[in-house]
Amino acid sequence: MASIPEFFGSNVFDEKVMRERLPKSVFKALTATVQNGTELDRTVASVIANAMKDWAVEKGVTHFTHWFQPMTGITAEKHDSFISPQSAGEVIMEFSGKELIKGEPDASSFPSGGLRATFEARGYTAWDPTSPAFIKDGILCIPTVFLSYSGEVLDKKTPLLRSMEAVSKQAVRVLKLFGENTARVITTVGPEQEYFLVPKELFDKRKDLVYTGRTLFGAPSPKGQELEDQYFGTIRPCVAAYMADLNEELWKLGILAKTQHNEVAPAQHELAPIFGNTNIATDHNQLTMEVMKKVAEKHDLVCLLHEKPFAGVNGSGKHNNWSISTAEGSNLLDPSDKPYENLRFLLFLAAVIEAVDEHQDLLRVSVATAANDHRLGANEAPPAVISMFLGDELTSVLEAISSGNAYIPAASVKMSSGVDAVPDFKKDTTDRNRTSPFAFTGNKFEFRMLGSSNSISEANIVLNTTVADVLAKFADSLERAADFESAAKALIKDTIAEHERIIFNGNNYAPEWLDEAAKRGLLNLRTAADAYPYFESAENIALFGRHGIFTEAEVKSRTEIMLEGYSKTIRIEALTASEMAQKDILPAAIAYSNTLVKAAKGKAKLNIGAKTEIALIEEIGDLLDAFADAKAKLDNAVDALDALEEASAQANYCRDVLLPALAALRETGDQIEPLLARDALPYPTYGDLLFY
Repeated sequence: MASIPEFFGSNVFDEKVMRERLPKSVFKALTATVQNGTELDRTVASVIANAMKDWAVEKGVTHFTHWFQPMTGITAEKHDSFISPQSAGEVIMEFSGKELIKGEPDASSFPSGGLRATFEARGYTAWDPTSPAFIKDGILCIPTVFLSYSGEVLDKKTPLLRSMEAVSKQAVRVLKLFGENTARVITTVGPEQEYFLVPKELFDKRKDLVYTGRTLFGAPSPKGQELEDQYFGTIRPCVAAYMADLNEELWKLGILAKTQHNEVAPAQHELAPIFGNTNIATDHNQLTMEVMKKVAEKHDLVCLLHEKPFAGVNGSGKHNNWSISTAEGSNLLDPSDKPYENLRFLLFLAAVIEAVDEHQDLLRVSVATAANDHRLGANEAPPAVISMFLGDELTSVLEAISSGNAYIPAASVKMSSGVDAVPDFKKDTTDRNRTSPFAFTGNKFEFRMLGSSNSISEANIVLNTTVADVLAKFADSLERAADFESAAKALIKDTIAEHERIIFNGNNYAPEWLDEAAKRGLLNLRTAADAYPYFESAENIALFGRHGIFTEAEVKSRTEIMLEGYSKTIRIEALTASEMAQKDILPAAIAYSNTLVKAAKGKAKLNIGAKTEIALIEEIGDLLDAFADAKAKLDNAVDALDALEEASAQANYCRDVLLPALAALRETGDQIEPLLARDALPYPTYGDLLFY
């Protein structure tokens, strides 16, 4: 195999390829577009398109697609060939600038939240030159945005790009006050991705996994994660082989896959990339999830990205490591060796603190899904309450600023293992807090609430937009100040005093924290259904409008889509559970009961006692009656849901009625499972799936 540097990015039309294949003037124009956002001339686009086509054809590619991210949460693509007919029945391979710049997929069959009617079908995909084209499965993929015929945003990429421009614009204003004339500020992200791997043969026998991504029934196996022997444990050979192939495929796509290890739960693992530009990191994470699934199939495995595929063991999240830097690479969240004296850092830190406190609702909405509700607050992920962890050093710095006292840095401490051969090393100035939803980790913030299947776009749209809004307010104030330094210090002090309630360095899993959070006035939006209505509040509509992220109609349409997605997800789960109950669990339990009855009758003929069989028959019979009743209640609840029309009413009904009915059916079903003989079980058990 070729060395990694030789094949890394080999399937990407990246800067190196463009520099080699494009005329200098064209490369310069494209670079200006990517770095500064300047408009790209159509004639330049035609040259780029031709070079892109030639490069792809040389690699055996025959088709291209505009690769976009509709509001389904996954990606979409429509393939067109490069073939162009000529005279005498001949063809040539052709790709024009027009085809590169614009595509026309159907806009009526994707979620639009009422923005588009079925008969209003036309939509446009438009090339995003800031994210490089790539080859996937033999297709040239061109990252694009997705808009309706009338201009409404129908995707997740367009608002992300807008939010990046918004935070850049306002951060540049603030930096000018420090005498720094950077042209652009970028946000960066490194999303850690958790996932489960299960054998495909067993997955195919579980309709709940096939239809919903999570097990709707399943009694705990004798062993779970209680021995804590999975986390960072030795990676089993079949998983190691999968990880090796996965890395190679990701590296070919220019994705900086860096870290891999076993996670806490059995059969659970994690992949983490090196951080990158938020737009490209978002594209890469969508690709990563897709490639993870495809590579798993080659190894007769299935990659599960659901937030809670198995009850009773840890679920999977996605940690969004967010930071903000100048185009020259200076990290604005780097505290340096003397954070108390670093005015620039403190001002940007204060902006993030205010943004998180003022917009807890939007941050919660950005990670809210029916699937993630099963994970948040379950002693494996942060609770639904938003708070920030800053650590001992920064908290002490802010307390000193707030009180007006001098800050006395803690003395540097060396760590020693007590073993002479092991070198001493410097101790960090603060511990980490894995229970915090939003934790400062040195020069970035780790937003830990995202679910493993989430697109990271929503969270970063919110982070970028809310921080941009605070920076705009800061810039407005400081640009009028007679003495910038004094005004900046006063602004930092006032901001900390006003928003210190959001800072919490303790145990977010502790029950008493929820009481304390309530006293502080922090929101506790337990479920996605509770959170979604906040998205379309008057304040949030105004916020998104100020920075050109969404129109009011787009905000309301997205709220509708989220509510509908929540209800549809739970309805599918209810229908799946009902089908499994009727076609799998009831027949299996009845058949096993009949076997026991036959055995008891046989013993009776021989005048042998059948106390064990009779007791088991009675226990299963009682549970079957309760199970059938629970199934009937679930079916009736689905019928009642279908009679509701308003999206908000449906979501609330799913939360209050359908989910409890689903849980009640599962509870009884999971009591039946351990009573059945192994060969009578209707589907693979947790032990089969997790300990293969």
